[in-house]
Amino acid sequence: MKILFGIQGTGNGHLSRAKEIIPHLEKYGTVDLYVSGTQAEVQLAYPILYKKYGWSFIFGQKGGVDIMKTFKSFRPRQLLKDTFNCPVKDYDLIINDYEPITAWACRLRGIPCYGLSHQGAYLSEKSPRPTKVEQSGEYMLKHFSPTTETQAFHFARYDDFINTPVIRSEIRALAPICKDHIAVYLPAVGDDFLISIFSKIKMLQWKVFSKRAKKKYIQNNVEIHPVSGVEWEKALESCEGAVMGAGFEGPAEALFLKKKLFIVPMKMQYEQQCNAASLKEIGVRVSWKITSKFEGELRDWLSNDKVVLVDYPDETAKIVERIIHKVK
Repeated sequence: MKILFGIQGTGNGHLSRAKEIIPHLEKYGTVDLYVSGTQAEVQLAYPILYKKYGWSFIFGQKGGVDIMKTFKSFRPRQLLKDTFNCPVKDYDLIINDYEPITAWACRLRGIPCYGLSHQGAYLSEKSPRPTKVEQSGEYMLKHFSPTTETQAFHFARYDDFINTPVIRSEIRALAPICKDHIAVYLPAVGDDFLISIFSKIKMLQWKVFSKRAKKKYIQNNVEIHPVSGVEWEKALESCEGAVMGAGFEGPAEALFLKKKLFIVPMKMQYEQQCNAASLKEIGVRVSWKITSKFEGELRDWLSNDKVVLVDYPDETAKIVERIIHKVK
């Protein structure tokens, strides 16, 4: 069987999940990878046959998406060209993790496309939403990368096609301990601002992983690190708690490791607002936007919040098998 696996290359979560899914797909045939998008630091240890520019949101430094840079980076002609030239007819099975080119190439040609993504969970109205539902955001989640059928992932099993998160083997192998530091990943917030806040909370070290830093440096009780998968895993393994955006894989891994979690969803990023609603529902502390109260919220979280316990078994093989059985 020839399998084409379309993977969204914006952010790190999709590529991290792909590392676990690819070996299971390879049990059933030859797997070619189609990756589109930017803004990811994770590297796949597999050859990428198709690497396309795609469509990505560009992170700003004030807690949200940089709309101007995102607009300027959009290449609609290239996106259309890549969609019409995508060789989906050459494959027996198309798997898609929120990658728009392979998804729309299949839709235009009437070819089945099987979703295997977190975003697919929002096809269900049972998945939590924020108080203010954005219709444009709902439309994007449901139509950005359309699929024929979906096996989705979320923080809880909200519907019969929604599974708990895929936790990377590297994370499952860790032996978490609790030291006096907080691991931080807020890629849409500037380093100087984070230093100004964290340096006031002196009872702990703050290890901030930054998309902008070129090398490690220390200011007061704040360490700024360039984004590194290995160093992040070490910091997460031994931290007292974690402060991060409302992505999916990162919070899921922190919860799996039984770490206290503080979430700051990105502004103008509806999926993160939805993720934050789900995390809040299960008991995770959420700060919907950074205001003058941010320092106080952090202090209260450090003093009062407890770990939210979850059960995330390794079911990746079974999920892939379900899709394969639909094709055969």
